[in-house]
Amino acid sequence: MRVLVAGLGNMGMSHALAHHHHPEVEIVALVNRSSVPLPKELKSYPFFNDFHQALEATKPDLVVVATYSDSHAGFAIAAMEAGAHVFVEKPLATTVADARCVVETARRLKRKLVVGYILRHHPSWQRLIAEARGLGGPYVFRLNLNQQSTGETWETHKALMRTTPPIVDCGVHYVDVMCQITDAKPVRVNGMGLRLSEEIAENMYNYGQFQVVFEDGSVGWYEAGWGPMMSEVAYFVKDVISPRGAVSIMSGMHPATDSVEGHTKVGALRIHRSGEANRDIDFPGEPGHQELCDAEQDFLIRAIAEDTDLSRHMEDAVTSLAICLAADESIRAGKPIDLRT
Repeated sequence: MRVLVAGLGNMGMSHALAHHHHPEVEIVALVNRSSVPLPKELKSYPFFNDFHQALEATKPDLVVVATYSDSHAGFAIAAMEAGAHVFVEKPLATTVADARCVVETARRLKRKLVVGYILRHHPSWQRLIAEARGLGGPYVFRLNLNQQSTGETWETHKALMRTTPPIVDCGVHYVDVMCQITDAKPVRVNGMGLRLSEEIAENMYNYGQFQVVFEDGSVGWYEAGWGPMMSEVAYFVKDVISPRGAVSIMSGMHPATDSVEGHTKVGALRIHRSGEANRDIDFPGEPGHQELCDAEQDFLIRAIAEDTDLSRHMEDAVTSLAICLAADESIRAGKPIDLRT
C-alpha cells in the first residue's frame, strides 16, 4: 500500500514511523511546509513542501493528514477525490459543515476514513468505557486536561491556537469517550472561557470549560487550559459517575513531565459500586505513544483490506466535534447552544 504522510509535527512523525515499520506499506513521500529534522528511518523518502503537488506526483493509496486543523478537511477531500483512503488527525475539521462534507465524500467515493481518536485504540481506555457502560446510566462525566506548558510546548500550543482553542483540540478525544459510554444524542452545551495571555490573539482564549447535556439525562463537564500560568493542581481528572457507582482514573500525566505519553496513560482504574468494596485495576504494561500510533495506522490498513464498515466511527467524529464547536460558540456568544436546532 502506497502511503503519503502530510504534516511532520509530533503526531505526523509518529504516524510516518508507524508506516515505515509496517510490513504492508511503502511510504511514497513526506510533506511539510518547511524543512524539519527527520529521524534516520525517514531520511530516504521523497520530501515535498506542497501537499497537492505531492498528491499528484505520487498517487498514493492512503494519505495521512497530520497538518494544522484548518487544512484537515480540504486535504482529506482532495486525497479521497484523488482515489486515496484517508487517516486524518483530530479534529476532523474546524466547522461541522466541513466535517460533514468530509464524511459525505468518503461515503460517496467509498473511501475509508479514520479520524485520529487515539484513545479508541488504548486497551486501558477501552476498559474504562466498558466498566462505565456496565454500571449503566445516566452518567456524570468529569473530565479535564490542563497543561502547564512552557518553552517549545508553549510555542506549539500558541501555533495551534491560531485556529483552534484547547477545548476543541483536546476536547474531541474526551467528548468522544462520553459519547461512546452514553450512546445518547447531545441536547445542549454551555461554555465559558478566558484569554490568560497577551501572547495569543485577542479573539482566542487559552482556558475554557463547558457542560453538555444528553438526551438520556447524562451530563458532562470538560475543561482544558494551556500555558505557563496553568495550575499543577487538579490538572488531570477523569471520573464517570452513575447511580450505581463510579469509574475513575487514579493516575495520569505528571505536571513535571508533560508529554504525549501522559495524555493517554491510565495507570490504574478504581471501580466503585455502591455498597461494595472498591476494586482497583492496574495497567502496568500500557502501550506508549508510538505503539498507539502504530495501532491506529494498522486499524485503517485492516479496515481497507477487510472493507470494514466505518459509519459509526465517522458519525461519532462529527458528533464529538459538533459538541466542542458548540462549546466554543457558546463561549463567544455568551449563551447556551441548543444542538437540536
